[in-house]
Amino acid sequence: MHLPSPALVSQQAVRRLPRWVVVLLCAAYVLAGFVGRQPWREADMETLGLAHAMALGDSLWLAPALQEGALLPEAPGLLHYWLGAAALWLAPSSWPADTVLRLPFMGLLVLCMLALWWAVYGLARLPSAQPVAFAFGGEAHPKDYACTLADSALLALLACLGLAQMGHEASHSLLQLAGVCISLYALGNMGWQPKRTALAALLGSLVLALSGAVLLALGLGAFAIVLALFAPGSNQWIARSQRHSWAAWWLLCLCVAAAMALRLGQWPEAAALLPTTWLATGTSRLADWDSLARLLTWFAWPAWPFALWTLWRWRAQLRQLGQGRHLHLLIPLWLWLLALLATIFSPERERSLLLSLPAIAALAAFALPTLQRSLSAFIDWLTLIFFTACALTVWVVWLSVQTGIPAKPAANVARLADGYQPPFELLPFAIALLATAAWLLLLAWRTRRHRAALWKNLALPAGGTVLGWVLLMTLWLPMLDYGRSYAPQVQRLAALLPAPPTQAMQPTQLNGQDGGCLYTLGMNAAQVSALAWHGGWQVRAYPGTGEATTEATTCPWLVTPAAAWGDIVTTESSQQAALPLEQWQQWHLLGGATRPTDRQDHWLLLQRRSAE
Repeated sequence: MHLPSPALVSQQAVRRLPRWVVVLLCAAYVLAGFVGRQPWREADMETLGLAHAMALGDSLWLAPALQEGALLPEAPGLLHYWLGAAALWLAPSSWPADTVLRLPFMGLLVLCMLALWWAVYGLARLPSAQPVAFAFGGEAHPKDYACTLADSALLALLACLGLAQMGHEASHSLLQLAGVCISLYALGNMGWQPKRTALAALLGSLVLALSGAVLLALGLGAFAIVLALFAPGSNQWIARSQRHSWAAWWLLCLCVAAAMALRLGQWPEAAALLPTTWLATGTSRLADWDSLARLLTWFAWPAWPFALWTLWRWRAQLRQLGQGRHLHLLIPLWLWLLALLATIFSPERERSLLLSLPAIAALAAFALPTLQRSLSAFIDWLTLIFFTACALTVWVVWLSVQTGIPAKPAANVARLADGYQPPFELLPFAIALLATAAWLLLLAWRTRRHRAALWKNLALPAGGTVLGWVLLMTLWLPMLDYGRSYAPQVQRLAALLPAPPTQAMQPTQLNGQDGGCLYTLGMNAAQVSALAWHGGWQVRAYPGTGEATTEATTCPWLVTPAAAWGDIVTTESSQQAALPLEQWQQWHLLGGATRPTDRQDHWLLLQRRSAE
């Protein structure tokens, strides 16, 4: 039985969002966060160190590691290291390594936006997604309607608060997001662009498998196979004669992706796949339901209320999802459920929840044709007040830090970021002023009568989120770099060392500085990379018991976290060291360096007694 669509849309309501506005908004969002900042911990710094080692030939491409294979990465996946290493290998050596590393990831974020736009464009062209035909004509043209909903989905994605930080990291999370968007594009356009869709299906499966999300790739691929075989032909998703061909192609994509993941060691451990393990993990994480509820509330805000409204207004059509109908709802809803399951069972909740944003944005777009005028006005006023208050907060804190007026925010910053000295930078200040002026112009436009534009309800959320992100990455960027990078902690550590002699630059150093040689013990790949990048030291793994060392390979310094070394005291009476006592007695404690925003993150610097 064909159910009438709840969407009532006229041709006047599907006028397209000006392309220059879309390009400007996306460019501001992409550039802010990728350009001008230091590498942050942990993902940025780990990717930088491993990609640089791979580009120089100091690490294997199929098994990234630091310190001659002794230090393995903590993040899953290989593809993000390959992209970073390829960028560093191709770019001129005079370019800053951290800037070069981010170039492919900037392209990935743009790819996510493009793939989502085309995915929703394909879903909106399905007959079940079309609005009701008017008795005397004047309803929206299918292509114009699809373009408008695709614009709306893009605005909804930009509006999601959870995309801001992880969408601008050089990490596996952005690659997984790109793989999800590409797969969503393949699922939504199989009936419209078969050749491009076939390539997208293979590419999306490989990207997910090589970025540590092989189970998600299998879940999406199996879903596509089931749809291809059993979805009714009346929905014009694919032709009946192509059902088995598409099912075979998706099966081939799954086999190739699974084989690649297995060959490269990216398949999850067998213990993690056991139902008992899943049940125990999910039960323990569901017990922390209040934390999960808070994360679900803010991460996809303000797009998830639109998505829930879609499910409510299209609830009659949802009853037919089991029959394979209304694929414009079924496809993003299945992706949303997969991401929620991954959020429950994954140790990285936020990174798993990031993969739900394309599905939420797609569902949010289908809410716009069904919004009532009173609800639309309420959403506009709510977003106006929320994002204006956020922008004012950023400006007030910045003014307080710069001038001391008002005094309370500056005191809070001084308490949270010990030793922070606020600089004044003219260019970021000018960009922040321009972004604020653009927000005021958007408010002036929205307060006028613009009832016809279908995407108008997502203009303020997207513009407000981009404004907040630009302000954070300009006015607050020095504070964020001070709190989220390893630079202050490394500088405090370097202050304990005597000035190193001038030597030739070593090829293993990241930034061209030379700070001498030091050992590390109990540190992860991000911390070791930070010592090389910010300090310019030649960082080596501390040799184990019984390993031979020569005078040329002996370092006079040792850096280790306090937790890894033990309770070392200045009286040297403790024997709770991480090494045998005879090796521990070769060193004495010189001092320590604490990260300004986390006093529990404490590094110890020890000096070899023979070097005193």
